[in-house]
Amino acid sequence: QVRDRLKQQVIEMTEKFPGFRPGLAILQVGNRDDSNLYINMKLKAAAEIGISANHIKLPNTATEADVLKCIASLNADPAVHGFIVQLPLDSNTPINTEKITNAVAPEKDVDGLSSINAGKLSRGDLGDCFIPCTPKGCMELIRQTGVQVAGKRAVVIGRSKIVGAPMHDLLLWNNATVTTCHSKTSTLAEEVGKADILVVAAGRAEMVKGEWIKPGAIVIDCGINHVPDSTKASGKRVVGDVAYNSAKEKASFITPVPGGVGPMTVAMLMQSTVESAQRFLEKFQPGKWTIQYNQLALKMPVPSDIEISQSCMPKPIEQVAQEVGLFPDEVELYGQTKAKVQLSVLKRLKNQPDGKYVVVTGITPTPLGEGKSTTTVGLVQALGAHLHQNVFACVRQPSQGPTFGIKGGAAGGGYCQVVPMEEFNLHLTGDIHAITAANNLVAAAIDARIFHEMTQSDQALYNRLVPSISGVRKFSDIQIRRLQKLGINKTDPMALTKEEVNSFVRLDIDPGTITWQRVLDTNDRFLRKITIGQSPTEKGFTRTAQFDITVSSEIMAVLALADGLDDMKKRFGRMVVASSKKGQPVTADDLGVTGALAVLMKDAVKPNLMQTLEGTPVFVHAGPFANIAHGNSSVLADKIALKLVGKDGFVVTEAGFGADIGMEKFFNIKCRYSGLRPHVVVLVATVRALKMHGGGPAVTAGVPLPKEYVEENLQLVAKGCSNLNKQIQNARMFGVPVVVAVNAFKTDTKAELALVVQHAKEAGAFDAVECTHWAEGGKGALALARAVQRASQAPSNFRFLYNVELPVVDKIRLIAQQVYGARDIELLPEAQEKVALYTKQGFGNLPICMAKTHLSLSHDPEQKGAPTGFVLPIRDIRASVGAGFLYPLVGTMSTMPGLPTRPCFYDIDLDPVSGGVNGLF
Repeated sequence: QVRDRLKQQVIEMTEKFPGFRPGLAILQVGNRDDSNLYINMKLKAAAEIGISANHIKLPNTATEADVLKCIASLNADPAVHGFIVQLPLDSNTPINTEKITNAVAPEKDVDGLSSINAGKLSRGDLGDCFIPCTPKGCMELIRQTGVQVAGKRAVVIGRSKIVGAPMHDLLLWNNATVTTCHSKTSTLAEEVGKADILVVAAGRAEMVKGEWIKPGAIVIDCGINHVPDSTKASGKRVVGDVAYNSAKEKASFITPVPGGVGPMTVAMLMQSTVESAQRFLEKFQPGKWTIQYNQLALKMPVPSDIEISQSCMPKPIEQVAQEVGLFPDEVELYGQTKAKVQLSVLKRLKNQPDGKYVVVTGITPTPLGEGKSTTTVGLVQALGAHLHQNVFACVRQPSQGPTFGIKGGAAGGGYCQVVPMEEFNLHLTGDIHAITAANNLVAAAIDARIFHEMTQSDQALYNRLVPSISGVRKFSDIQIRRLQKLGINKTDPMALTKEEVNSFVRLDIDPGTITWQRVLDTNDRFLRKITIGQSPTEKGFTRTAQFDITVSSEIMAVLALADGLDDMKKRFGRMVVASSKKGQPVTADDLGVTGALAVLMKDAVKPNLMQTLEGTPVFVHAGPFANIAHGNSSVLADKIALKLVGKDGFVVTEAGFGADIGMEKFFNIKCRYSGLRPHVVVLVATVRALKMHGGGPAVTAGVPLPKEYVEENLQLVAKGCSNLNKQIQNARMFGVPVVVAVNAFKTDTKAELALVVQHAKEAGAFDAVECTHWAEGGKGALALARAVQRASQAPSNFRFLYNVELPVVDKIRLIAQQVYGARDIELLPEAQEKVALYTKQGFGNLPICMAKTHLSLSHDPEQKGAPTGFVLPIRDIRASVGAGFLYPLVGTMSTMPGLPTRPCFYDIDLDPVSGGVNGLF
């Protein structure tokens, strides 16, 4: 009866919540035969009822720490509603059973063995606890008799934590008068004779005699004992704690052994699991996070960003991780406010459908920026804290160079920030430092290899590259790969010919073709051109080189595009650092550094978890340049976030610079490699930028805005909407709905904002809304959030702009004409040579990553609006083969910024009282 009822309840649950099933986990240590038998009974019952049961079996070598780790994972798993530890624990090492049972989360402790559930039972909180299954089954059997428990005299023989003690409490709170007897009770027969209800759990064969029993009593026998019996094949038979044959003559109801309490115990385990699932559904909607959001204390005028950030008390990051469905063993804490997330979560959630994918981009900006990061944060705060959607922001990690230089931080602004902003803007978890170390290891390996090849014979090089250790010479794995690349299919170092030795040891790098530079995460203009090798120890090998800023390293681009640790390692191996004197590409694998790079980057590949001011989750991961690289946060962060939010949730990521650069690369490079398809484009526009595009005076960082920007000027706004129109067209060209977010500043008038909204809608935007999130947090982006929700339901026919199999020149021309508005392109001689070289080397089918100014749709930063008819000059083309793109250089640009006259660091210091950070990030 119980099983049939539970089966119907499960059916009703799954009909109401499709895809939902009550989940039971059974943790076993060791391989005891009796435990295996009991577990199989439970698994069979669960299957019959429709409960999803998972049997986790640890070896008998498992330690207490192993068991506790497993319990922590199951406690955190929202798909597990009931969870039992099969006792006894069959381990070769000492394990504290009490500690283990108390480690099970009380709300999942369907065995009712934790101290919390036992305490609630003893206090009479029967509706707020789980009762051990055997006593619960006994009570169900008593109820089935129809006899009222209230007012009856009950006797319980046995006082174990599993049966006797909880049975006493259960009968007591059902208003029976209860006596507990045990091995020290001297008048046992007398006490039994008084019982209207007798529950026996003493563990002694046929201890209670039939003549002791009160006529008409209810007898529940929980004992399972083996006694000799020569008539049985096994030589023994199972009996209870009550002499059944004589007792049944006096009792009105009696449970047989076997077949009485045992099956009811299993049935009660199933009932408790279903009850736990029902409680879960009452508190949580499947697929919906339960998040504690932070209330903003808005102030006017809006304080500085760092004042707002430091006035907020972030939640412990482990709480954020738990809220979004991450398990404890999937999270590596870096202090209280940031953590790394293991890539194993992708495997766990592989069958989980992805959420909606939203990319935030912008019109062509002023040098001050138009608030894409602020809008990204504002949108997720609105979707999460105000509309209660599962939502993740995925943003880039900022470089310390601009943080201490002219730009300041990149955590958003106003009441839309990633917090703590000083943690976000400084070292975070050390990913950029790891990239610096990895990049410079490659740079050191290049020059060291050239030096050693210049100063040693083939045999001397070979003896050092493949040394004899204890009389044995052996190729490393990476050396085997180089031999295979050379077409040498030999594994015995002694078998190579002189010609093969020469090919193996000589990379023969042409110094003039080296494209790999050293990097530093500091703005230092005096490292833009340097001479290396001036020490006498380098024997005259000098060359001109340079330092770039770390985030421009190809290793950063690889991190951002990698699909996992193995994929990242393969991409490292493919990175081309130079050409040989015969014109062959020289890779990191040829240098032998691939494995070392993977070791240096093994932690950096894990996304960093933080939170917004309003408590919504954020992944901060990777920060590639948006000109010579693709300017987007990592594929891995997006993929994990899309799984965590579920099919009805949202992941909002940001593309660097304007839509003509960051968004185009997001589509043609990032989405091409990730396989992800976006649902909505959010295009950020400001009145200020549109006035600039309409012919307003130049906007310069650090200089007060001219009056045209602080006074109403509808004519300038209308004229500047040509840029807005073009960027809307650019987004729609990829088949994705566009929502325009008009980021309002305090100097904007209502008429100006309304004009922008009108133009955007006329230009084909799905919707356009005014946003005030900088001053109001998520509340100020509610209209935007609702528009994004609607747009995500609209058809999205995503398509790439070009086929990668097209010739290199044709791909560049398509981008220039379709996205920028150019009439044609012009390849300068150096670029023409590179097209021929890369095509010959087999890199012609890579996507294109245009490196041009972000301040204009054209190559000229002074050309505003939507210029047409221009010819786009391609000065040079370079290859990031590991990352997977060619990057044409349009005009001149530096990959090592310099410090301005008054850098941001003038305003940054430690607070003398708190020791915290003061300053204007």
